[in-house]
Amino acid sequence: MGHQTQFKLIKRKDVERLTTLSRSTIYDKMSKGTFPRPVKLGERAVAWRESDVVAWLECRPQAGEVEP
Repeated sequence: MGHQTQFKLIKRKDVERLTTLSRSTIYDKMSKGTFPRPVKLGERAVAWRESDVVAWLECRPQAGEVEP
């Protein structure tokens, strides 16, 4: 039996809720290469891997820390 990786896809509204970033900030950070890019689901539909967004959040500095 082969090993299958399972991951959850989340829509932009959920990404906004999880990160507390606005839509424009998410897309601005993506254009600068500092935020995960979404997976294309169809011609006009995208979603993010929840694990990518969580990993991005975990790399953020904690309150009081200096951002690298």
